[in-house]
Amino acid sequence: MSIPSQLYRIFVPKPIRRAILHKQIKQGLVCYWTTHPELKDNKEWNRVIPFVQTRGVHTFPYSFIDGYKKEEVEVWVDDNNGFKYVVHEGKRLFFRKNWSCDRIQRAYRDLCMEQDVESPHRYLSESFQVDGETVLADFGAAEGNFALSVVEKVKKIYLFECDPQWVEALRHTFAPWSHKVEIIERMVSDSNEGMQCTGDAFFKEREINFLKIDVDGGEQRLLKGFQHILQHRQPLRLALCTYHKHDDEQAFTDLLHSYGFRVEPSKGFMIFHYDKSIRAPYLRRALIRAHKR
Repeated sequence: MSIPSQLYRIFVPKPIRRAILHKQIKQGLVCYWTTHPELKDNKEWNRVIPFVQTRGVHTFPYSFIDGYKKEEVEVWVDDNNGFKYVVHEGKRLFFRKNWSCDRIQRAYRDLCMEQDVESPHRYLSESFQVDGETVLADFGAAEGNFALSVVEKVKKIYLFECDPQWVEALRHTFAPWSHKVEIIERMVSDSNEGMQCTGDAFFKEREINFLKIDVDGGEQRLLKGFQHILQHRQPLRLALCTYHKHDDEQAFTDLLHSYGFRVEPSKGFMIFHYDKSIRAPYLRRALIRAHKR
């Protein structure tokens, strides 16, 4: 990091830095749309641009976000273990023990927003589903909201999570389904050293047919450690996040095509403004859904 950047972060408060970045993204996005005439007839772009022009920069630049208010999220406390939880689709979803009610409300609002039927971040679709034969590996489980949504529909779930505080919360959440849910305290990557393991090694003698992958930018290394399974296992489905880095969508699509997968992006875009190096065209596909039968 350069000295000017260090000084900027020291002397300019975070809310002001965020406002400046959002203004730059908004200006850049509208400028890109204006200077690329072929986008004027693009329906997906034409949903985003009016929203950004009137509402500014949001992770999900669509009006469905208005249906989610953190104040409407009820947070409860389990008297037996002291952990806070929300009721998610009729089941208890626990959070890190040190989180405040306000933080949980904000986090759960965002989780629900991500999986809205109109969200580009939704893992499943009408034609891309789980069933009683699904063996799911959830990489980057964190709260475990996706796995909890499908736990009663699938055959088995492997939850991969390294953060001890999340692991503790996951144990409480999935205690009623301990017969079919395993929590794996390892990071799946392209190495088998220390706390890391490759997917090829872990699942060499284990069944797997659905991968949900959202690992904060570590997707490329994870896929590198899954080469054998991606090439030889079928049927196999992937819900793979592509918004963390600028080129992930194209790179992962090309990779999966090379293994014989059919690949489709989710509908719509995200503006991943948490990436300080974000650049034109600013809009990114949230994820791709891939399958090989």
